[in-house]
Amino acid sequence: MKNMIKIVLGLWLGCFLCFTSTAQHNIQAHSDSVLKVMNKVAQWQMKEWEEGRIIKLPKTEWENGAMYTGFVALKQIDKHPAYDQFLYHIGEELKWNTGPVRLFADDYAIAQMYTAMYMEHKEPKMIAKWQALADTIVNKQFNESLKVVPKINHREWAWCDALFMGPPSMAMLSKATNDLKYLKKADTLWWKTSAYLYDKKESLYYRDSRFFERREANGKKVFWSRGNGWVLAGLVRMMDNMPRDFESKRKYEKQFREMAKKIAAIQQPDGSWHASLYDPVTFNLKESSGTAFFCYGIAWGINNGLLSKKKYLPVVEKAWTALLSSIHPNGKLGYVQPIGDKPVKAGFDSTDVYGVGAFLLAGSELYRLYK
Repeated sequence: MKNMIKIVLGLWLGCFLCFTSTAQHNIQAHSDSVLKVMNKVAQWQMKEWEEGRIIKLPKTEWENGAMYTGFVALKQIDKHPAYDQFLYHIGEELKWNTGPVRLFADDYAIAQMYTAMYMEHKEPKMIAKWQALADTIVNKQFNESLKVVPKINHREWAWCDALFMGPPSMAMLSKATNDLKYLKKADTLWWKTSAYLYDKKESLYYRDSRFFERREANGKKVFWSRGNGWVLAGLVRMMDNMPRDFESKRKYEKQFREMAKKIAAIQQPDGSWHASLYDPVTFNLKESSGTAFFCYGIAWGINNGLLSKKKYLPVVEKAWTALLSSIHPNGKLGYVQPIGDKPVKAGFDSTDVYGVGAFLLAGSELYRLYK
């Protein structure tokens, strides 16, 4: 009997070790495959950039600023020096300065890259000009209505995209300098924008005040996929850069969970989200930039204990599958909606740098999820 027990226990232990080894191998295979495709997309983008075929706007513009955030995320998990050199050379070329419109959030989205580089390299020049601008933002009274009037976006965070561009830039600077004044200002302005543009009933953001009464062809409200992707990613990047005991962190967590729940509920059968969240028939193609930002945000939520892995991992994996099906054999990311402020269709050949940035952010969180 004792020998039989030993045999059974030995067989059980062998099966357990085999299962554990296989599971670990599968997890490693998942993370390796994610990193491999991230590198493929990033290297295509870098080649296009360096050969001058993809730069449509100045390197300080928000489109490129969003792309840089993805490269920062990639180089944090893949230490290949080419990625660091790529970002460093951009900073040097731009003299570590933001865009020309000083209070326009789009023009200081690039500060997220500068600050990330500073936290790694500790070269004061990387944030000196940004910090001087941020000090003026801290001291400014933002007391206008957020209703769309001429150039309101140069003075206030009056459109939902701004919540990716501006607040995380301020929050990261607080983390880098150990000075909470930048985060506190961003916090105040975040909730001003939220109070105006967040539809609590729908758990989604309008793009700006022009969309309050607009309706899609099916009669439903207009909620733009990438616009809400900007916000979900902005929530992540705010929470990632605030102290655990920050006074309003619970508010961010609450809004994040609300949005994640709604976004997961309206995911399309193929794992994507279309350009218009409530009218996927009129806008009948997947849209990869919004899909990537949602994938990024929800994966981050699982990694940080805000979302149930059991419930939300299938959402993330379906989204990643949809993103993989958007990549050309050469690494080009397709189905990226062109620059705009509302839902527009995009096909397999449509790409842009911010879509690549969103894809790399999504991949970085999925990589951590599988590690």
